[in-house]
Amino acid sequence: MGNTIRGIIAFIPSNTCQKYLLGDLEEMPIDKMVDLSSMQLRRFPLRVCAFTELVKLYLSDNNLNNLPPELELLQNLQILALDFNNFKVLPLVVCSLKQLCILYLGNNHIRDLPQELCYLKNLHTLWIESNYLTHFPSFICELTLLKTLHIGCNQIRNIPMELKNLVELRSIWMSGNLLTEFPPVLLQMPFLDIIDVDRNGIRFFPSLMHLTGLKLVIYDHNPCQNAPKVAKGVRRVGRWSEESPEPKKRFEVEAELEKAAEDKDTQPAESNEPPAASSDIPQEATSALTIKDN
Repeated sequence: MGNTIRGIIAFIPSNTCQKYLLGDLEEMPIDKMVDLSSMQLRRFPLRVCAFTELVKLYLSDNNLNNLPPELELLQNLQILALDFNNFKVLPLVVCSLKQLCILYLGNNHIRDLPQELCYLKNLHTLWIESNYLTHFPSFICELTLLKTLHIGCNQIRNIPMELKNLVELRSIWMSGNLLTEFPPVLLQMPFLDIIDVDRNGIRFFPSLMHLTGLKLVIYDHNPCQNAPKVAKGVRRVGRWSEESPEPKKRFEVEAELEKAAEDKDTQPAESNEPPAASSDIPQEATSALTIKDN
């Protein structure tokens, strides 16, 4: 009932109704944080723009689809959460917040990002998952301090080679896209800790043995016929990972059968003659066969 009432009141622009939604926002919070998540907001409360020392602003899970130009006054803002709203485009005013370090844009209706996003040079975490992006915005590769990038659940088919310029990047999450091959650029990024390509259309995985920084690779729910080979200590999540070995390829099975047949043909025939005295037979050494599990 609470959310239903809030949803109705959100349509009423009177100060009394807005105060019911926002509570007491007359003074700058001591912790320099304003959390207006899940308030059923349809309009951004302008009074927040008076808190010019604000560092964190959470607007998640509302009904917002635009932001006022006055937001530019919040030049000390470092964290901005706009996820789970109704944005179809990212308001350009967000790109004027030069101190932003963390930006959450997930679960909106965004089809493209503005070029001006590259102005956020301090950004180190960007979440744009669960939107309607059909291509990877290349200007993201200009965010040189970026450490975490989440672009999962979009409709992206390719990752640009310029991504390798992001030498600070440590984790990239690309699950639920339209990738049909493992992005070649990732093979040139040995500094990556986490690679997530779950739920794509990748049919073959190249070796990732040379990615010295890798700690985790998630490749489940792909139509692949092999698991990516990784260095010792790297965790894999997907088919034929640590729990079960990869199925042998047909040519490997055929080669084993041929070798077994050859070994059988070269074995000496059994003799019906009684064995010689033990003193006449030299003692033979035996060796153990080591089977390597591939």
